Amino acid sequence: MDVIVRIDVIDGMDMDREQLAAFDRIAREGNFTRAAIYLGIGQPAISARIQALEEQVGGTLFTRGRRIALTTLGESFLPFARRALEVLGEGLEAARQAQIGQHGRIRLGSLASLAGALVGPALSAFVRVHPRVECVVRAGDHERIVALLLDGMVELALVTWPCTEAVAADLQAILLFHEPVVLVTRPGHALTTRSRVEQDDLVRLGRPLFRLRWWQTHHPAILHLAERAGPAVELPMETARCLALAGAGVGFFARTYVAEDLQRGTLVEISVRDLPPIYRDSALVRRRRSGPLSPAAANLAEAIRKQADALSLLTAAKPMDPPRASRGAVTRPATSLRAP
Repeated sequence: MDVIVRIDVIDGMDMDREQLAAFDRIAREGNFTRAAIYLGIGQPAISARIQALEEQVGGTLFTRGRRIALTTLGESFLPFARRALEVLGEGLEAARQAQIGQHGRIRLGSLASLAGALVGPALSAFVRVHPRVECVVRAGDHERIVALLLDGMVELALVTWPCTEAVAADLQAILLFHEPVVLVTRPGHALTTRSRVEQDDLVRLGRPLFRLRWWQTHHPAILHLAERAGPAVELPMETARCLALAGAGVGFFARTYVAEDLQRGTLVEISVRDLPPIYRDSALVRRRRSGPLSPAAANLAEAIRKQADALSLLTAAKPMDPPRASRGAVTRPATSLRAP
């Protein structure tokens, strides 16, 4: 199917790409017949295109006879026609590349705790294969990222999951993640010297115990431990990580956030024997009413999926609803906890 691209030159003047291509080819070949053969059309068709173009520009473009030559009008118009063809060619190629995900613009919002170990490697792999796609990544807490998504400032977002019912109704989860939350501190901390650590040991030796908001609210079991440990030390994860690296406290972090520190040995994980496992669920989401994903966005989502799979974060099941603490009481963790 032929695609006709029309160009508005001046008021009342329209010309299409086929007319310009015919004009350019005749100028190159110096012959209508050879130009028609090159373009795969008949002599009457190429003549009709030039006649229509001459009506638009208001004069004769070629001298006819035994020898075909450009008129003064044709010589003046030729460089502009070629420039228009070049720009149109670039535009059509850009559109084609966008259709296969090699061009375009992606706007991603991410929880700060996932922006490094998950988004960083995924984006690195993506830009190596798609170097001409413009990428914008914004990181922050859950509320900020959800607001950016609902306001149309990003098209994909990594958020904690599930969201509140009102927000979740407008969101579609593309990928679901399930990651452990681990207690970490610097090597040599008093807790690391014990053969076994229980909650009472953590309360006694883990001061300060950071309160970290890696979900929408504080986890009730961790909040209870922090209240027993003494004065509140509520910090962003970036600040708490710096303090933990300096040996100035301990905290429960989403494991993805401190994975590199644990691998290097600059932080160590402490198992609390009488505290059941704690997990944080999150998701890559989009707005339900935003239309289909662009090819570029779909390719980035696939890169995130592969990185999540490498980190063993992917889960095929829908995350469970988080535990809820009743007012004035402490909810005891179940065998396997989701973040509240």
